[in-house]
Amino acid sequence: MDIKMIDLDKADKTAPIIKTSTAPQNFSTERQPKMKNKSFIPTLIIFLIVAVGGFYSGAWLKARNSGKIVSPELSGIQATVPTTGVKVGDVYGSADETAFKDSATGVLDKGGFNGEGTHKLLRPGGVSQTVYLTSSTIDLDSLVGDQVTIWGQTFAGIKVGWLMDVGRAKVELLNAPLPK
Repeated sequence: MDIKMIDLDKADKTAPIIKTSTAPQNFSTERQPKMKNKSFIPTLIIFLIVAVGGFYSGAWLKARNSGKIVSPELSGIQATVPTTGVKVGDVYGSADETAFKDSATGVLDKGGFNGEGTHKLLRPGGVSQTVYLTSSTIDLDSLVGDQVTIWGQTFAGIKVGWLMDVGRAKVELLNAPLPK
């Protein structure tokens, strides 16, 4: 195939115009068969085997360890407070008195402040002395209305002055009046 260059500015107007044509290329309309990814099926089978194995091994471990104490640090924790039979002097949570450095005494009430804490410890001195509480080890609902001494870890509160995660609680007085 020969392509001839023509300069249109210098072209002789009387010269014949030569047209060159190219033959159209033949494109096959047949589609090639798609190649199937043969590694997909073994990958799926391996995934299913691992998932089923993980499920059953977790269920086996749970059944094997049910009722056993996980670690010695948790051996003295009584997380559930009985709904009846709470007595003065009862201690709930960690048996270790030195495990928590922060403590406070007051009357336990339900409700936090704007999403911080689930309970509050009302103390003499007004709102500025209130401790907002949460607990991952003790059911504080059973101690509402009682005067308690609590021990725990203080955290920075965004909306409250004092926010504590309670790890230990001791009942001081049942059905205590609210402080002033």
